[in-house]
Amino acid sequence: MNARKIDIDPENEPVQTGTAEPEPSTDTEAEGGAEALEVLQEAAEEVAEAAEEKEALRDRFLRLQADFDNYRKRVQRERGELYQRANEDLVTELLPVIDHLEMGLKVAAKSEVEKSVMDGFELVYGQLLDVLEKFGLTQFDAEGQVFDPHLHEAITHVPSEEHPTDAVIAQTRRGYRLGKKLLRAAQVVISCGSVGEEGDAGDEKRDHQESQD
Repeated sequence: MNARKIDIDPENEPVQTGTAEPEPSTDTEAEGGAEALEVLQEAAEEVAEAAEEKEALRDRFLRLQADFDNYRKRVQRERGELYQRANEDLVTELLPVIDHLEMGLKVAAKSEVEKSVMDGFELVYGQLLDVLEKFGLTQFDAEGQVFDPHLHEAITHVPSEEHPTDAVIAQTRRGYRLGKKLLRAAQVVISCGSVGEEGDAGDEKRDHQESQD
């Protein structure tokens, strides 16, 4: 049996220049795009949550800052009020001492006490007032003024030909302020007018009462 010979033409043999890459499928591209979109959405959500948390922390910080500022102001106010009350209590207790010093100086002046003794007492009295003035204590006199119920305490009314009605004739105790606050009203004697004015006023009052009856 004769074998059949096959001739292969080298020129007709296909020549491969390299390995051909397979083309990506459409399904793979779609899956990759969906995964990337999902990652972007998750990242956006995390950024939004972080922004909300940052805003919440900022609001909390501002509230804490406001609360602390209010607390600091309240403590300062309470401390000032406590300081003021302490001063008021102390000065109020010292007012009778000042009154007695004033009365002692008046009596000593009438009794012709030695000048050196008077000067010593006046010096102590002045030093005491100077110290209290540093804490806001001030004196005020009412004699010769019109009666003011917010500043004066009337202990009696007397008729007077020289002073009009409601005029302060005499002062029996000096008044004091601590800062702008009235610490003690001045005790005064006020005029109820002349005897004739008092009688006319009494007649008018009786006539008014009779007309009402």
